[in-house]
Amino acid sequence: MKYLNILLAFGVLAIVAELLGWSPVLVFASSGMAMIPLAGLMGEATEALAAHTGPRLGGLLNATLGNAAELIITIFAIREGVVNPAVAEKMLELVRASLTGSVLGNVLLVLGFSIFLGGLRHGRQKFEQRHAGLNATMLMLAVAALVIPSIFGHSIEMVDHDAVEYLSLGVAGVMIVLYVLALVFQLRNSAEHTYEDDHFETAKQEAPHWSVRKAVIVLVLATLAIAWMSEILVGSVEHVVVQIGITEFFLGIIIIPIIGNVAEHLVAVQVALKNQMELSLAISVGSSLQIALFVAPLLVFVSLLMGNPLTLVFNQFELIALMSAVLIAGLVSLDGESNWLEGAMLLAIYVIIGLAFFWLPT
Repeated sequence: MKYLNILLAFGVLAIVAELLGWSPVLVFASSGMAMIPLAGLMGEATEALAAHTGPRLGGLLNATLGNAAELIITIFAIREGVVNPAVAEKMLELVRASLTGSVLGNVLLVLGFSIFLGGLRHGRQKFEQRHAGLNATMLMLAVAALVIPSIFGHSIEMVDHDAVEYLSLGVAGVMIVLYVLALVFQLRNSAEHTYEDDHFETAKQEAPHWSVRKAVIVLVLATLAIAWMSEILVGSVEHVVVQIGITEFFLGIIIIPIIGNVAEHLVAVQVALKNQMELSLAISVGSSLQIALFVAPLLVFVSLLMGNPLTLVFNQFELIALMSAVLIAGLVSLDGESNWLEGAMLLAIYVIIGLAFFWLPT
């Protein structure tokens, strides 16, 4: 993963380009490229800290900071709407699209590549069916929790807009409680040798051998740098949309989730190539669960405090894409084994969805 650090040079380019008023497309592209290694460093620092804490606390740390980079990007998008009320609604659409794209990217693109490449190298790969089935069920439940306020919200909006916000807050609260219960369930499995122990041991071997002090310093510096790059990136979105002619939806569905999760995506593919399909599934599906059950609800409360409330009311295109992705990913994990053709199917659905959102009019 160290080769990604070369992209840090784009951070300097992004700062210079913004200060000198260069092309917004260059500003957006360079800041996005710089965030790829920064997100990777943030993940490495988290893993290094987790290696010092033990499997339970380490798992909790990863569950809390696993998608921190994307959380920072979306918070700055919400902030942009507060600073510039003219684009407030567009920024909220970008945030919702980014949340949708993160789930799609993990369960279709990342899982698809992992299964496809792992299957080509090792043939039929097996994984623990019970754990995969539990994660698939949780993911379907999380999507259902997002679908319900979206369906009811359009009708409620006609009568009372505030009621839609109250509904979103209530659903967000329930989802966070469910996420906490899922963490408690994993932590209480300490009486037996569980999959999480294997996951921790593998992650400990792969994690950089840093001291706690070094890990904390890298984590803080990477977080601050991501926040800076996020501000630059979000500030250029409107100009990029106008110059290139793409929509906020496509940026949110495809581009931003890839920027924030490339490092984690590469890890999932690498462990699949090592025939550790169970760990690869945990990374991709687990990240989707964190986005749906933790990041999305958390943003509802954060946006309310910032004065630009985010509701969990997604449009019909996002809902169709989410339900399709989660359904096919759940079917793939039902039998406890995978092959390269199933990976190709997941990738095909991702490409089809990407094409649809690319041509979707504003």
